[in-house]
Amino acid sequence: MGKIIAVANQKGGVGKTTTTINLAASLAELNKKVLVIDVDPQGNTTSGFGVDKNNQEYTIYELLLDDCSVNETIIQNVVPNLDLIPSNVNLAAAEIELIGIERKEYILRDALDFIRDDYDFVFLDCPPSLSVLTVNAMTASDTVLVPIQCEYYALEGLSQLIHTINLVRERLNPGLDIEGIVFTMYDARTNLSAQVVENVRTHVEQRIYETLIPRNIRLAEAPSYGEPITIYEPRSAGAEAYKKLAKEMVGIQP
Repeated sequence: MGKIIAVANQKGGVGKTTTTINLAASLAELNKKVLVIDVDPQGNTTSGFGVDKNNQEYTIYELLLDDCSVNETIIQNVVPNLDLIPSNVNLAAAEIELIGIERKEYILRDALDFIRDDYDFVFLDCPPSLSVLTVNAMTASDTVLVPIQCEYYALEGLSQLIHTINLVRERLNPGLDIEGIVFTMYDARTNLSAQVVENVRTHVEQRIYETLIPRNIRLAEAPSYGEPITIYEPRSAGAEAYKKLAKEMVGIQP
């Protein structure tokens, strides 16, 4: 049975999409079968894999509204071993259209029950807000992976997110757990990055990954070419970091 992981943080700009794309691609390189689901109306994960988000007959929007089956939404092998359920701006309307629908928080979970056995990992890239979409993703997931930026307000945003996860666990998904916390945009040249890492490690009980994702120009460039960093620049510091994180996640010693 595949592990379903929501990649979430209510704060924007912390590297959720970058982490989703590149961690998933790195796991695919380790011969894991991976599905990535874009749960953000911005569709950045979709375009980050080189898929035209505005030219898709079926997306997660149609899936949530029960206009298609989960298998109809899957784009296979966007990179080897990695499939994608795309998203686009239509998804923004789902919030309103799902009002009054019974068990709307469970739509995604029920859909994924049909396919989770086909994958080792399923990643859901969540929008940077507590919305029906984020709640659906967390209700469908086994764990939540939390990317946090190495900046001053990191701990504040993290405590809000942990509160949200606890609420979802209490009311919708008793088995939900925190997969771990991964630091992004780490700059070894500044004291601040090191202080943030130390501060979070001191105050947070949840698992914190040893791998630090650095600030890296190649990571920033890769989405504009529609490729994960493992394909765009496989020898860059960013690629090496995500490959290391993938190995850490599956328990392979680097």
